[in-house]
Amino acid sequence: MQPTVIFSDNRLPQDCRRRNISPHREAYSDMDLVLNVANHYVLTPYVYPSSWPEDGALRQIISLLVVTNLGAAVLYLGLGWLSYHFIFDHNLMKHPQFLKIIVGPQNQVQREIKYAMTSLPIISIPTVALFFLEVRGYSKLYDHVEESPMGWPFVLLSMISFLLFTDGCIYWIHRFLHHKSIYKHFHKPHHVWKIPTPFASHAFHPLDGFLQGLPYHIYPFLFPLHKVLYLALYIFVNIWTVSIHDGDYRVPGPLQEVVNGAAHHTDHHLFFDVNYGQYFTLWDRIGGSYRNPSVLEGKGPLDCIRRLTAEGKISANGANANGHTNGHANVSGTKSKEE
Repeated sequence: MQPTVIFSDNRLPQDCRRRNISPHREAYSDMDLVLNVANHYVLTPYVYPSSWPEDGALRQIISLLVVTNLGAAVLYLGLGWLSYHFIFDHNLMKHPQFLKIIVGPQNQVQREIKYAMTSLPIISIPTVALFFLEVRGYSKLYDHVEESPMGWPFVLLSMISFLLFTDGCIYWIHRFLHHKSIYKHFHKPHHVWKIPTPFASHAFHPLDGFLQGLPYHIYPFLFPLHKVLYLALYIFVNIWTVSIHDGDYRVPGPLQEVVNGAAHHTDHHLFFDVNYGQYFTLWDRIGGSYRNPSVLEGKGPLDCIRRLTAEGKISANGANANGHTNGHANVSGTKSKEE
């Protein structure tokens, strides 16, 4: 083991003196990558006084709150906007269960965004507590491939194990949130969106959102994980969460039985107690909650829209035959247990 190098004040490296970093640098070798970048380019030169060290606990907590909230908002709004404009099929907004007018001028999309942007800052509070523990070195995150138990093979293996571990945990947490004594208090707000848009992806009750995100943060406390891979997986998780709400039901044929995509998750929103999985269908098959996507059987939301349009029950703009545009009724012919 290499000894920790300790400098006297007048022998501190120039960059450490400028940024006021503790000379016991290795004690904070697990400093979060994003926080380091924020400190180097923004927080240290422009925000905090020079007398406040970067590795001070209070400063780290404040910085993590700012960075986490900004990052969550940018990822959610950025990915949601891209998906909504370039992937989401806007014909889905003609579906009778798409909430076109709810309160005053607010439609479903506006309400999804408002709910998510209200919940994300609250979700960030316990999340930052976990990030803080990571930053202080209590997790098993590491900086260099050489530090992994088996080098590059372990880095690749940890990516697979992360997905499998979080998928299994989220399945059971999600299913728990559907328990009749829990559902109406925490998870029901997310099921208001029967025909979700990409902006519904993060529109959760704060406790619901934190619980379903918890496995991602627990993993690096239990298993070694490379920091860059952890950051990449964090971004991937957000992309995936948006993608299963984007109404793009295409999945390559061989993967339809394995991957829990938007087709599977849309049925979860419509039929309530099926397809709880996050990435894969494995746990739904084990738990008896798997449902073959209605889209693949010609009974999906777009099929419903085409049928109702042909029957004259909705107009080309999605209005019902009576002129109303506030969609609530289940016209697919199947009722969920929730209803």
